[in-house]
Amino acid sequence: MAGPGTRPGGGPVSDTPTAAPGREPEPADQPQSEPKGSPGGGPERSAEPERARAEPEPEDRADAPEPDGQSRDPEPEALRRESVQVDSAGSPHQAEPPRQGQATGPGHAPSSPWPHHAPHQAPRHGPQYGPQYAPPPWRGPAPPSDSWLDGIRPEPPAPVRMATLWSALATALLSALLLGDGLGVNLLIVAVPAALAAFFAAQAAGRRFRPWTAAWAIGALALLLVPALSDASWPTFLAVVAALAAGSLALHGGRTWPGVVFGSVGMFDSIVTGPVWGWRGLRERAGGSRGRWGPVVRTAAVAAGLLVVFGALFAGADAAFADLLGELIPDVSLIDGPWRFFLFLLGLAGTLAAARTAAAPLRWDRLARSSGKARGRLEWALPLVVLNLLFAAFIAVQLAVLFGGYDKVLSETGLTYAAYARQGFWQLLWATLLTLIVIGLALRWAPREGARDRTLVRAVLGTLCVLTLVVVASALRRMDLYVDAYGLTRLRISVAAMELWLGLVIVLIIAAGLLGSRWLPRAVAGSAAAAVLVFGLASPDTLIAERNVQRYESTGKIDVDYLRDLSADAVPALDRLREPLRSCALRTFQSDLATTDGPWYATSWAEVRARSILEERPADTDRARCPQDELYGGERDEYDGDAEFDAPAGPDDYDGPDDYDPGTGMD
Repeated sequence: MAGPGTRPGGGPVSDTPTAAPGREPEPADQPQSEPKGSPGGGPERSAEPERARAEPEPEDRADAPEPDGQSRDPEPEALRRESVQVDSAGSPHQAEPPRQGQATGPGHAPSSPWPHHAPHQAPRHGPQYGPQYAPPPWRGPAPPSDSWLDGIRPEPPAPVRMATLWSALATALLSALLLGDGLGVNLLIVAVPAALAAFFAAQAAGRRFRPWTAAWAIGALALLLVPALSDASWPTFLAVVAALAAGSLALHGGRTWPGVVFGSVGMFDSIVTGPVWGWRGLRERAGGSRGRWGPVVRTAAVAAGLLVVFGALFAGADAAFADLLGELIPDVSLIDGPWRFFLFLLGLAGTLAAARTAAAPLRWDRLARSSGKARGRLEWALPLVVLNLLFAAFIAVQLAVLFGGYDKVLSETGLTYAAYARQGFWQLLWATLLTLIVIGLALRWAPREGARDRTLVRAVLGTLCVLTLVVVASALRRMDLYVDAYGLTRLRISVAAMELWLGLVIVLIIAAGLLGSRWLPRAVAGSAAAAVLVFGLASPDTLIAERNVQRYESTGKIDVDYLRDLSADAVPALDRLREPLRSCALRTFQSDLATTDGPWYATSWAEVRARSILEERPADTDRARCPQDELYGGERDEYDGDAEFDAPAGPDDYDGPDDYDPGTGMD
């Protein structure tokens, strides 16, 4: 009787199938060399299974494998007979395939690392061969993507850290508690944990803290000082928008023009993916540390209970302590519950979006920017030379007006002094904007073949930039005349500030032509953020009130009706007016401040100062001493509808409405 592991004829059982007598062995029957580096000495992977999977045969064919998974080898019956063994009881049974690394007999190498088939034949299928572990199919190299978004999309972000999640939760709670009563120093308070969340996420992703990143982050926090200092809503809006743009640039770190432009708004790409990323991280953290959440919740509940109980006892025991708690603790009611919940979700989603952007920002710098086709020297330079000559002619006329006086020009043109000033500023502002566009297009199509071309570009565009600076100065001079004629308003100070910033951009372009332009995109964006910061800290409403008070002191003309619409920033300047104009200008501020008493975190420093001034010296609310509304006539500016009237020089010159003579402005 043949023992286990032997044929009935006495030879050892081998996994190598024997070819039929009189036939040449098939190529698959011949032994294969063992490549180096394969585990167990066998080949890394047989090519026959790949061909079998690549060319599957339908099951309804006659030569298809049976349901038991028999192989399509040349001699299936012989293979089955060879694999049958007889156990000790004399019953035949199917032989088990050799395990991985197990020798199959004398002179045989260890088996293949694939445990279900020999290294030289197709895999055998069926329950008698044990579980099957087919290797994953080879799909080939991934086809190149044509989407521009795939080129800037980063790798998946690193898992969220618990420090990031705690910072996001703190930001959401502070948003719900502090942002529902107005804007003030609360924006800066809320921004601190949000910035920490982004910092922890960037640190987990292995990002380095670069100088420009620090500059953008510090600038964003500094811009949030404007709501804490100024009561005016329009500088506050500009500062908040600029702070969001600077914070987004701190997260992205753009260097090129696409990186700076799109990076300033790129954080909004993570508004949806950020909360999803945070939720997945929270589930992973909670699943691995379920036992630690119970003590944390119990500790927080006990601490909150102690604070509530003893705080209520101390507040009932001392009125001063009760007032202090009332000022420090936000006043939250069930009526504004939906609004507070919305602020909670907004703070949470915004913080997680910023954190995910810090962990895996979009690489806007990878956007390809194709340079325009270089033009010939004559085709490129001739239009710019003609434009330079036009600028030079205009500047020559401006110099003649400056030295010859405005009277001669006004007599020749037939315009009034105010109309001449008003007419020139807006045209010069548009000329400055169009010049910047011309410079950008000229640089795109500039010749770039040699040193002579670069010299030509610098000479032509440098001349145009210098002449444009003179145009900027002329526009600002026109604005000064404009303000002398009609007074300073919000529109006028805004466009004057914009003209100053455009002049600064032209100076940066000149410097880039001399020193290199790699730093120019970030410098222009930084100058814009700095301009918004300076504009907000300078308190434009204060400047408007001061300039109009100075004009009243010199000309006796003032538009009190317009000054009433300013913010509390104007109260210190209007406090210098003589009665009854002082009370006429301040009575609106006094009534507004008396009816609005917000918490400390939603009150600006300008509002606190205005309330202190009016409490020390209240305004007279007697309307009989103020001119009637119909007396606010005079010449109004057709652009922003400012009214003027001739105010009395002092209280002794005013005898009532019948003695009041509305002015006509600057004729």
